[in-house]
Amino acid sequence: MTDCQSSSGKLITILMADDHSLVREGILFGISRTTDMTVVAEASNGQEAIDMFELHRPDITLLDLRMPGVSGLDALLAIRRIAPTARVIIITTFPGDVQASRALRAGAAGYLLKGTMRKELTDTIRRVHAGERRIPYEVAATLADYAGSEPLSPREIEVLRHAAAGSSNKRIGVGLGITEETVKGHMRNILSKLEANDRTHAVTIALKRGFLDG
Repeated sequence: MTDCQSSSGKLITILMADDHSLVREGILFGISRTTDMTVVAEASNGQEAIDMFELHRPDITLLDLRMPGVSGLDALLAIRRIAPTARVIIITTFPGDVQASRALRAGAAGYLLKGTMRKELTDTIRRVHAGERRIPYEVAATLADYAGSEPLSPREIEVLRHAAAGSSNKRIGVGLGITEETVKGHMRNILSKLEANDRTHAVTIALKRGFLDG
């Protein structure tokens, strides 16, 4: 029995939710090589994750942030409403601070980058099950770098999302029902908040940090 296994010898029960079957297969393979944990359910989208959680009440839920339909973040919020003490580990490809911050504020107990799962998956599960909070150094460093930065407003994110699609200020205004001058004002605020040189640079920064996810 590992030091993170319960004194009763019960296995750590796990729900894994990811829309890519190869990721689920990789998780299942990694967990199958342990003696102290077992996968009790899997889901391919956010709604399935919520349903499977309610049915199985696992010790640990592994939840992908980007899933079709109900997002991983919305699934996390729903799971925490069902069980406020639920221990959820977010799994994602993207180390951006915005999504990580949202997930941690929503109650995620762990954050795991898919590129490191082969080495860190089972240790992260055990530590979160033992009551610890686990955040990769890369994500923690990014959160620290932008800790004092001003977030983009929902409207600014809308403007930037249109800009990322190649729309001009005039077309953005038409699409959002606002004047071109208002769009320009939003864009000035965006450049200032992101410390960007121009709109292309702003889009690049926003994508890297996760503002345009979801």
